Amino acid sequence: MGAPVIVGWILPISQAFAVLYGLVIGSFLAVCIVRLPEDRSLLTPSACGTCGRRLTWWENVPLVSYVALRGRCRTCGGPIPAIHPLTELLGGLLAWLLFRRVFTDPADLDLAHVGLWAILFTFVSLLVVAAAVDIRHRIIPDETSIYAIPFGVAAVAFVQWEGLEGPLAQGWRHAVVGVALWGGAFAAFAVVVEWIAGRVALGWGDVKLVAMLASFLGVWPGTFVVVLWGSLFGAIAGILVTLALRRRAYLPFGPPLAGAATLWVLYGNLLLPGL
Repeated sequence: MGAPVIVGWILPISQAFAVLYGLVIGSFLAVCIVRLPEDRSLLTPSACGTCGRRLTWWENVPLVSYVALRGRCRTCGGPIPAIHPLTELLGGLLAWLLFRRVFTDPADLDLAHVGLWAILFTFVSLLVVAAAVDIRHRIIPDETSIYAIPFGVAAVAFVQWEGLEGPLAQGWRHAVVGVALWGGAFAAFAVVVEWIAGRVALGWGDVKLVAMLASFLGVWPGTFVVVLWGSLFGAIAGILVTLALRRRAYLPFGPPLAGAATLWVLYGNLLLPGL
C-alpha cells in the first residue's frame, strides 16, 4: 500500500517545488526588468530604491517579504515597486502551468522531461523580461532576444536528441532555418517600409525577438502561429487603446508576441491540435 501512496504524491510535491522555483526565478526576472535597460549589473546585491540600504536575505524572500513589509522599506518607508511581487507571482504561475504541460504522469519525472520543463520555463522567462522592458522603456534587451538564439537552437537539439514531443520538437535544422527565414523576412520588412514610408514601422528589437522565437519554435507551425496571433492581439489592443484615448497611440509589438508565444507553448496543442 505504501508504494502507490508515495507515487500518488510525487506529482503534487514536484509541482510545489516547481512553484517555489518559479517564485525565486520570478524575483530574479524583476531584477532583470529593472536593471537591464539601465545597463546595471545583475549581480549587485539588492538595495532599497529610495534610501539605498542593502536588503537582508529575509527581505528578499519572494512574495513573503513584500507582504510582511507591507510593500515598504523597513528603514525609510519608501514603497517597494509592485513589479517585484507581480513578477514573482507570474514566475510561480508560469512554472506551475508549464509543469502541468510537461508532466502528465509520474513516469514523466525523468531527467529528459525535467530538462524540457527547464528549457520551456527559461524561454517564457525571456519573454516576460522582453515584454515588460518593452512596455516600460520601448526597447527589447539583446539579452532576451539575439543573445538567446544559440540557447534556443541548442535547446531544440536537446529535445530532438531525447526524442521528446511538444512545441520545440521541430529539430535543430528547422530552428536554424527559422532564425534565418523569419529574422531575415522581418529585417527586410523593416528596411523596405522605412525606405518607402520614411518612418520606422518595426523596431530592430522586434526583428531580433522574432528571430529568437524562431530559434525555439522553428519555421512552422510555431513561429508562424505566434506571429499571426501576436499581430492579431496587437491590432485588437491598438484599436481598443485608440478608442479609449480617442487618438492614435504607439503600442509595442514585443508584448503581444511574447503573449502569443507563451500561449502557444502552454496550449498550442489544444487550440490547434492538427498542427
